[in-house]
Amino acid sequence: MGLSFHSKKHGGIQLFLCGDVMPARAIDQILPHPNKPVLYESYVKDARDYIRLAERINGSIPRKVDEHYIWGDVLAELEARCPEVKIINLETSVTSSDTPWPDKGIHYRLHPLNAGCLTSAKIDCCVLANNHVMDWGSQGLNETLETLKSKHLLFCGAGQNLCEAQAPAEIAIRGKGRVLVFAYGMASSGVPESWQACSDRPGINYLSDLTQASLNKVCEQITFHKQQGDLVVFSVHWGGNWGYEIPAEQRAFAQALIDEAGVDVVYGHSSHHVKGVEIYHGKPILYGCGDFLNDYEGIGHYEVYRGELGGMYFVRMCPEGGKLLELELVPTRIRKFQVQRASSGDSDWLLQTLLRECGKLNTQVTRSEDGVFKILAKTSV
Repeated sequence: MGLSFHSKKHGGIQLFLCGDVMPARAIDQILPHPNKPVLYESYVKDARDYIRLAERINGSIPRKVDEHYIWGDVLAELEARCPEVKIINLETSVTSSDTPWPDKGIHYRLHPLNAGCLTSAKIDCCVLANNHVMDWGSQGLNETLETLKSKHLLFCGAGQNLCEAQAPAEIAIRGKGRVLVFAYGMASSGVPESWQACSDRPGINYLSDLTQASLNKVCEQITFHKQQGDLVVFSVHWGGNWGYEIPAEQRAFAQALIDEAGVDVVYGHSSHHVKGVEIYHGKPILYGCGDFLNDYEGIGHYEVYRGELGGMYFVRMCPEGGKLLELELVPTRIRKFQVQRASSGDSDWLLQTLLRECGKLNTQVTRSEDGVFKILAKTSV
């Protein structure tokens, strides 16, 4: 929620989007002000064990790192490109609460004193409608909201009541109008229905299903806030963690958001690996952006998906009419709890995966000499 003001000289509005950002658990432990390392998981009871697992794979990881460390090569790329709006799905509670949500297998938290790692990347908007923001209950959510406000970070998708949870983040760009970011979370991504915000209860902006009735409610919320010339980003945490298949109901709903709700960019996440991208009526649909930052190094079972590989999505939109001008992806890899530029071999693997998955959606992917992927709709012959 809230309003931020930006200025930019060149044409179009460039957005930076990425997969899930989870500076929690082991990553919180290597930052200067870690929470207590105790975990309530079935097998791992100490967050520092995830550091040791990662070090077995990639070598020694520094401790007491500065607030810029986790972003690695990202900061230089952001500085070079200067996107007007930087949006992340912040998939953790920012709290020092010691009371976990009961009967939940995984609990993520970043200590509020470590929240400088968010401002160090000059993030504009943190999406909170996901399945970890309330891992430490209402107390943890309230502390998250207050911490973000104190850091002058906009957020959307969660709030101290339904009105706040439904409200979009508003970013004004001089001479180009506003970008509105709406965020929703679904049960299919692991969001408990009991986390749904109510008029007198904190929680997230919950999307119960992908029916026409739900679409109508979304349309009403967007129409209430949208003004002429606004660019609308619809963030949705949906689907399981693994698998490339895009359910037909997801695709139909995403397209209807563009056709009926006036959405310009569909920003989907929850999958731990990148999924296909569709360009529908000149608007991008990112069905799953993968993980951008996590502490999963050394954890096995799903290596075939290469979940450590992700990307920086740079989406340039025309402010008049909201048509896509350019969609680029800078391939990345998580290593030592840091986002690094992907190696040539990793980039090759990611390119082949996207060629396969985007091809199913009538989208083509090319790679430029500098290693950046360009994603665009296939043209009819």
